[in-house]
Amino acid sequence: MLYPNPFPLFIPAMLWLILGPPYIRILKEKTFGQYIREDGPESHKKKAGTPTMGGLLILVTALLTLAGFLIWKPGLINMELGWAVLLLLVFALMGFSDDYLKIAKKKNKGLSGWSKLLFQVVFSGGLGVWMMWQGGSSLSLFGPHAINLGWLYPLFAVLVITGASNAYNLTDGLDGLAGGTGFVSLIGFAFLLSVGHPSLMLFALVLAGGCLGFLVFNRYPARIFMGDTGSLAIGGAMGAMAILGKVELYLLLLGAIYVLETLCVILQVSYFKLTKGKRLFKMSPLHHHFELSGWKEPTIVFTFTMTQILLSVIAVLLYNRS
Repeated sequence: MLYPNPFPLFIPAMLWLILGPPYIRILKEKTFGQYIREDGPESHKKKAGTPTMGGLLILVTALLTLAGFLIWKPGLINMELGWAVLLLLVFALMGFSDDYLKIAKKKNKGLSGWSKLLFQVVFSGGLGVWMMWQGGSSLSLFGPHAINLGWLYPLFAVLVITGASNAYNLTDGLDGLAGGTGFVSLIGFAFLLSVGHPSLMLFALVLAGGCLGFLVFNRYPARIFMGDTGSLAIGGAMGAMAILGKVELYLLLLGAIYVLETLCVILQVSYFKLTKGKRLFKMSPLHHHFELSGWKEPTIVFTFTMTQILLSVIAVLLYNRS
C-alpha cells in the first residue's frame, strides 16, 4: 500500500473522539433526533429522538484528513479523486436535505424518491460519460478479460452508483450495522485500489477512518445515527470507486451485505404484489427479518459484519490472483 502507516485511517477516527461528544450534544440541543418508521419493529420505538446526521461528521473528518494529505502530497490530486469527492458531496447534500426535511416534518419521510433518484442518475451518468470519453467503457471481469460496453457504459455506471448508494442506505437500520460493514467494505476497496489508484486508495482509507470513529458512538446502544447524509454519500462513493478503479464486479463481494438487503426488499415487494398481500419475509430489509425472528440486534450486526469481512477477503484474494 502507498501509506503503510495508519494515519490515513486513524486520523478521522481520532477526530471523531474529539468532535463526537460536542457534536452529539449540539444535535440534542437542536432536537435533531431520529423519527422511527411507523411500520418498523416495535423495539425500535425506544430509539426515537436519538440524534441523527452522524454521517455529516464522518464526511467532515474524512475530508479534513484527505485535505491534509493532499497538501502534503499534491501529486495525488487528479480527476479520479475529483469525481469521487464530487459524487460524495452531491450525494451528501441530497442526504442532508432528506434528513433535515424529516426533522422539520417530524416524520420519517424526507425528499421524494424521484427527487433523490434524479440527483443520483444525473451525476452518476456524468461520471459514466466521462469514463467513456477517457476510454474506460470496458467492464472488467474477474481476471484479465473485459467486455467493452461502449455507449451503454454510462447507463451501467448509473446502475452501479445509484444501486450502491440506495443499497447502503437500506442497510442503515441497526446500531453499528452500516458503520461496521461500511468500514470493512472501504478497507477492501483500499486494498484493491492500492495498485494503480493511490488517490482513490487514500479516499477509501479516510472514509473507512470516519466510519471507524463513528462506530465508537454508534455501537449498540447507539448514541447517534448515521442518517441519509452519510449512507447515501458513502454508498455512492463506493459505487464511484468501483467505476473509477475498474473493479465494478468486485463490488458484488465488497458490498455483498448491501446486495442481500436490497434483494430482500425487491423479493418482498414482488411477492407481496403477486400474492396480493402475503409476505416472503417477516419484514424487509433482511436485518429486520432476523430481528423479528428473535435474533438480538448485536448478534445480527456481528453476523452481518463477519460475513462482510469474509467476502471482502475473498474479493481481495481474487483480485490479487487476476
